[in-house]
Amino acid sequence: MIEIKVPESVDNVRVDQFLATLPEPEISRSYAAKLIKEDRIQINGKKCKASARVQEGDLLLIDMPEPVSLDVEAEDIPLDIVYEDSDFLIVNKPKGMVVHPAAGHYQGTLVNAVMNHCGSELSTINGVMRPGIVHRIDKNTTGLLVVCKNDKSHKSLAEQLKVHSITRKYVAILCGNIKQDEGVVDAPLGRSKKDRKKQAIDEVNGRDAVTHYRVLERFGDYTLVECVLETGRTHQIRVHMASIGHPVLGDDVYGPKKCPFTLEGQCLHAKTLGFIHPTGGEYVEFDSDYPEYFKKLLEKLRNRK
Repeated sequence: MIEIKVPESVDNVRVDQFLATLPEPEISRSYAAKLIKEDRIQINGKKCKASARVQEGDLLLIDMPEPVSLDVEAEDIPLDIVYEDSDFLIVNKPKGMVVHPAAGHYQGTLVNAVMNHCGSELSTINGVMRPGIVHRIDKNTTGLLVVCKNDKSHKSLAEQLKVHSITRKYVAILCGNIKQDEGVVDAPLGRSKKDRKKQAIDEVNGRDAVTHYRVLERFGDYTLVECVLETGRTHQIRVHMASIGHPVLGDDVYGPKKCPFTLEGQCLHAKTLGFIHPTGGEYVEFDSDYPEYFKKLLEKLRNRK
């Protein structure tokens, strides 16, 4: 049983939202909702509802279930490793690869590949389904991810993510010609009420989300931009860019259903990743080249001018 006393800074906050802000234990809002549904959370000695709110001085008791052993196996899948030391490795994820296993989909993921490469040297904080995984990028987004080899480095990176101090730069090809050379989209995001598989701008219940963008190159009907994340919400760049009328090219979820080019998902690449080294204490930054599909598409667009 885990005991948590609500600190002074908290006043009338939903219990699932409060738990999601804690560095330890790491509980997402969706997992908190699951625990509440299973009557595993009490507030001041009483079972709570999903809509329950907490304030300063409240005492939470959480009955965390024992981890379930699932059949997630190591697989000999090639990895593009940009950097590796005793604390973490930086992987350049290809298009089409899912980051971690999910129900009914336990093979062919980045986690399966990393388990084969690292063996037992992976952090355990996110459980058996996501060993070493601190953050994710979408299946059809390419680029850099950090994978932690121990809980110490995982906690350090998770805390840096929480306070938005990690450098995350993406490049994207957007539909249309953006008028401004640079700008900021500051719009909270949450699960869409119309389609639970999508994210949407939600000014009332959404979580803070901020994306900075600047134009790198223009192609008339399309624009190459760099996007820098302050926050890292699910589908953040894709939703934010679509919200200003310039969806990511190839994104058939938030953009046009038809695309004039043969693509596998959105043209979005996690190019740069930087953070404070969890052991050394110095700032480290890693960069990746455009993937081949991205280079070929840029060449086509430049030749269309």
